Amino acid sequence: MKKVLIVFGTRPEAIKMAPLVNKFQQYVDTFETSVCVTGQHREMLDQVLRLFEIIPDFDLDIMKEGQDLYDVTSTVLTKMRDILHTVKPDLVLVHGDTTTSTAVALAAFYQKIPVAHIEAGLRTHNIYSPWPEEINRQITGRIAAYHFAPTQLSRQNLLDENVPDNNIVVTGNTVIDALQWVVEKIEGNNQLSTEIGEMLNNFGYDYLRLNNDKRLVLITGHRRENFGEGFINICKALKALANLYPSVDFIYPMHLNPNVRKPINDIFGDGKPDNIFFIEPLDYLPFIFLMKKSYLVLTDSGGIQEEAPGLGKPVLVMRDNTERPEAVEAGTVQLVGTEYDKIIAGVSLLLDDENHYNSMSKANNPYGDGESSDRILEFLIKKLNN
Repeated sequence: MKKVLIVFGTRPEAIKMAPLVNKFQQYVDTFETSVCVTGQHREMLDQVLRLFEIIPDFDLDIMKEGQDLYDVTSTVLTKMRDILHTVKPDLVLVHGDTTTSTAVALAAFYQKIPVAHIEAGLRTHNIYSPWPEEINRQITGRIAAYHFAPTQLSRQNLLDENVPDNNIVVTGNTVIDALQWVVEKIEGNNQLSTEIGEMLNNFGYDYLRLNNDKRLVLITGHRRENFGEGFINICKALKALANLYPSVDFIYPMHLNPNVRKPINDIFGDGKPDNIFFIEPLDYLPFIFLMKKSYLVLTDSGGIQEEAPGLGKPVLVMRDNTERPEAVEAGTVQLVGTEYDKIIAGVSLLLDDENHYNSMSKANNPYGDGESSDRILEFLIKKLNN
């Protein structure tokens, strides 16, 4: 029996690793599976653990007020030393492009433990965009023994970096596995939908508005590279759009970072349109509920570029480039950057032009069919037990 250690630390990682954790735990005769969380996100991480009913075997609990990337990297690296000595895994699984995944991969490398990289091969080829994610995934990719690429393009990126073809598997993205699980949970439980609606009411948004053919633009924004002028432009564009489209609701679950909240307060502090709603951050489940109810999504997030098309929602990305060009090529995603005029033009076109909207909403999602975790398990069973 092989020992497997699955490590993650942020909410997006937890969402994408949860289906894989649950799948591994079904193979108790094949794998001895342990789960370690770093707590790089604390409250948001715990929400996902509760939703997917995952109880970690180890919790590094690294979150401290005012910490920076130096603190996160060094703390994860040193604390993982003891965890790896204790577990002695045959394989460590990490996800994506976070500081957690890179520091964990490096810690495993220092003990010559093979690493499997979930969501491998994404690239912008600009180490400062997105920052620090692009260099994180490149470093993790150099260390990893096994690479689970979500798309053929991701696979080709790895081949271009001389990764052996027999160590790459195109799996789709596990976020679609998680998305389908949550949607089924919501749709199969009327009481749960009612509870989510009541929570939105408590946050200041009357969810009954969504039952009257009300169009909703769902907004998220949190990326470091947009701090400052970028977020000021975003807020000014949102204010203008809310005034241009008074019959459309704009909902923005605000990230806790003060670099996000300050420009919101500065731009909207002297009064905001009645149809824009700034609410507190949402757990994953109610966020998916809102995404499913939305007409389109305006975001600077990475994972939402994969999730929203799975629900038929066009995505406008407030970034200048993306490590997910497959979505742009497929037509499910459009880059609008953080320029005031481009944001307004992109949203307006989707709200005004039904043909354009349909071309995006009905495009095929390139990120999978909900069976990514099965493909990963199938590969590892063969690889580790031969």
